[in-house]
Amino acid sequence: MARKRKGLPIHGWFNIDKPAGMSSSDVVTRVRRYTGAAKAGHGGTLDPLATGVLPIALGEATKTVSYAMDGLKTYRFEVRWGIATTTDDTEGEVLEESSARPVREAIKAALANFTGDIEQVPPAFSAIKVNGRRAYELARRDEAVELAPRQVHIEELSLVEVCDGDRAVLEMTSGKGVYVRSLARDLARALGTVGHVAWLRRTAVAGFLESDAISLDKLEALGHSAAASDILLPVETVLDDIPALALTQQEANRLRHGQGIAVLPVASRSPFKDISQGDTVVAMAEGKLVALAKIAGGEIRPVRVMNY
Repeated sequence: MARKRKGLPIHGWFNIDKPAGMSSSDVVTRVRRYTGAAKAGHGGTLDPLATGVLPIALGEATKTVSYAMDGLKTYRFEVRWGIATTTDDTEGEVLEESSARPVREAIKAALANFTGDIEQVPPAFSAIKVNGRRAYELARRDEAVELAPRQVHIEELSLVEVCDGDRAVLEMTSGKGVYVRSLARDLARALGTVGHVAWLRRTAVAGFLESDAISLDKLEALGHSAAASDILLPVETVLDDIPALALTQQEANRLRHGQGIAVLPVASRSPFKDISQGDTVVAMAEGKLVALAKIAGGEIRPVRVMNY
């Protein structure tokens, strides 16, 4: 028999504004402590140096975390030209220096080469595994870290401000797996100098926006109160781009028990007319998420069932 988790059965999302100096896992731990939630996870890692939007999934919302991680993310960050560090940010030791400084026109011209599908080598100080060990563990021991380039997608990259000769602020919207530290490193090299990330703030993750984020201090003050429930977002928050189908209670109960239901009666009640074989759908009943499901063999078949 599975061991029952200790804590409250809280289901949904908090949009947390992560402070600097704290890991994403630390934030998850704080949220569980403040709310008493039995289960929690985050929707996309932020480095300790970084601040900004960190979606925290509670309870059954943890089953939808991958949709937050796979969604577009927006970052604002400052590149410090002329200094390369071991970590590609301010926390590392100085590795190399250069007197060259790029001008505004050169920076703007170079950005096109870092937009779209590009190859990117992750930083040596990253959580990627090399022969079963985290890259940052090897890097801290001064062991050689060889990471293969990965294809990543950068939707938009723009120059926000040239602060002075040494610093520039950029904004990027990207897909999964993009390292801002690698981007700063590679952009500096392309501009004939070296560089690192001086500060980094994430302003959006999928449907979670900076303007709606709350601080950990505010969440701690709310604790287990009803006010905390008021800012808890629904489990289906990250599923807005997936067609939602309304089920009857009888249909919902079949899905909850792992059984498929005929797709035609449900589809006939739906405004979505282009649902086809293999599509993922959101099954809803009485305004609550019942399951993530797939269309297969003329049926709606449950993939991840919610257990409230």
